[in-house]
Amino acid sequence: MRIMILPPIVMLIFGVLMYVLAEFLPFGDFDFFGRKEFAVFLFGLGVLVMFLGLLQFILARTTTNPINLKKTSFLVKKGIYKYTRNPMYLGMLLFLLALGLKLGNAFNTLLAVGFVYYMNHFQIKFEEKALEELFGKEYRTYCKETRRWF
Repeated sequence: MRIMILPPIVMLIFGVLMYVLAEFLPFGDFDFFGRKEFAVFLFGLGVLVMFLGLLQFILARTTTNPINLKKTSFLVKKGIYKYTRNPMYLGMLLFLLALGLKLGNAFNTLLAVGFVYYMNHFQIKFEEKALEELFGKEYRTYCKETRRWF
C-alpha cells in the first residue's frame, strides 16, 4: 500500500507529533551542555543537505516531485548524491532531530525513527522501484555504490 503524501507534509506531521509529545508527556525531559547549539548545527546541516540536493535536481532539469516520478528525466549521481541517494529526506530527518533536541524530550527520537520507517516503506520503496524501471542497470549500480540515507 502506498500513501500519497508529499514528504514535506510528512515531516510537518512528525514535527507536530514531536511538539505534542514534548508538551504533554510528563516524563522524558533531558538536557545537556550544548544541546541548543547542537540543535542549531543539525538544523543548519539539514538546510545545507536539502539545498544541495534540490539545487542538483534543478541544475539537471529533472523533477523534484517524488509523487510523479514518470517526469524524471535524469538520474542525478554526482555531488551530494554520491554520498546519499536521498539528501532531501536526510535533510528532513536532520530538521526533526534538531526539533527533538530543541524540545528536550528523549522520546522524540522514537518519532524521528518513525519518520525514517515511514519514508522507507511508504515513499522511498516506491521511488526506487520507479527509478529502476526508468533507468534499469544504471540505477541498480548506483544503489550498490551509494547508501540510501548516509
